[in-house]
Amino acid sequence: MYHRDEMAQYQHIAIGQLGEKIAQKYLENRKFRFIERNFRKKWGELDIVMQKDDVLHFIEVKAGSFHDSVPKDGEESYRPEDHMHFHKKTRMKRIIQSYLLEKQISPQQEWTIDLVVVHINIDTKKAHVHILENIILD
Repeated sequence: MYHRDEMAQYQHIAIGQLGEKIAQKYLENRKFRFIERNFRKKWGELDIVMQKDDVLHFIEVKAGSFHDSVPKDGEESYRPEDHMHFHKKTRMKRIIQSYLLEKQISPQQEWTIDLVVVHINIDTKKAHVHILENIILD
């Protein structure tokens, strides 16, 4: 039997995996070419790596589930993109450097970081997706 906290953690992981699948399909429909998913090291993970127009895109996916409707701008709500905080950006810098080195990608290769936010409606089984392009890693 699962403890409630374990069930919540399992549900969180399942929503994250579903969000990544939805994000990948969303980007492929916009002419992005899939390269890799879940590149992991001890110090971080890249959710999705894709390419479009000779530019590598490191995609961070933030997914959240809800009932009824997507919250409108300005409404109090959970916003998955709020989890793209300083420590996450620091880990992303390091994991991107690791990826570029391990894959022997030229230092001249143009790349960017994009955040794909996926709101999954549990009731209707539909998702609302939007992308924030060119995230800056101060």
